[in-house]
Amino acid sequence: MRPGLVAALLAVALVPFAIPRPAVAQAPASFPSQPIRIIVPYPPGGSADVLARTLGKQVSEGLGQSVIIENKPGAGTAIGAKHVAGAAADGYTLLMGTVSSHAMTPLINPNAGYDPVKDFAPVAPVAEIPFAMLLNSSVPAKTLPEFLELARNQPGKFTYSSAGVGTSNHLAGELLNSMAGIRMVHVPYKGSAPALADLLGGQVDVMFDLLMTAVQHVNSGKVRALGVTSGKPSELLKGVPTFVESGLPDYVVSAWFGIFAPANTPPAVVERLNQAFAKATQAPDTRRQLENMGAAPLAGSSASFTDFVRDEYGKWDKVIARAGISGKQ
Repeated sequence: MRPGLVAALLAVALVPFAIPRPAVAQAPASFPSQPIRIIVPYPPGGSADVLARTLGKQVSEGLGQSVIIENKPGAGTAIGAKHVAGAAADGYTLLMGTVSSHAMTPLINPNAGYDPVKDFAPVAPVAEIPFAMLLNSSVPAKTLPEFLELARNQPGKFTYSSAGVGTSNHLAGELLNSMAGIRMVHVPYKGSAPALADLLGGQVDVMFDLLMTAVQHVNSGKVRALGVTSGKPSELLKGVPTFVESGLPDYVVSAWFGIFAPANTPPAVVERLNQAFAKATQAPDTRRQLENMGAAPLAGSSASFTDFVRDEYGKWDKVIARAGISGKQ
């Protein structure tokens, strides 16, 4: 048999046994070719909504496509989060996720309907807002160490209000109970406004409130700020120490915000969106809005944000389990 014919027959025979290589997911050259929706799992007017609208404007300009903000509140962020988890994994439906949607709510509510780790592709962190621990002026403590000493000597005497079971300001109090070895009694409300009103009225002793709303009441003298929960002092509450500075080195809590896409969104699409949101957080308009909210911009890769979300989930899982919290409370 001629050598050329042998080579040809071998080539044909080997074709069926070739192992196909998996296609590498690519962002379409035209992405985005249609409007992008950002689902906000809260009502209009809150921190997440304001942040989404501010960033949406900047991202729209950067990508050359409209960005539509759609509010889907309810079930402690579960309605909006579940909607995005079930959306097409094409980068056109995103979630303005928070510590509540991706740690607290699914841990407390087993019927939330989504897995915060498996059902999403973390795109980018965008901002964080720390809390201030506010104390009613009738409580005789000027500093956090003084209050902790009072609380240790009188377990169950002091109460703290929150926006409801499983909210970030509820769990900020439970984390302090655990780390400081005290026992404050939780008093849940239906929202931050009534919780703050009863703190100001003296019906409760303590509240962890976001800096943006805490500042005005601290400045009015109606409440005393014992500490801020960020890793470094806040320019909005100058002279108020962090919990770290007051002797609790591991106590850092923030209401963080980040962009999530459905799981299996092509990595190249995620990367394109990551770059767009990173650029948006640095825009002058965005930075001014963040400052007005008492927020700090965040940036990072999708991979680092994924690690951060996993760490937060693990952190709050321990706090919730230790405190015996459930959605039935």
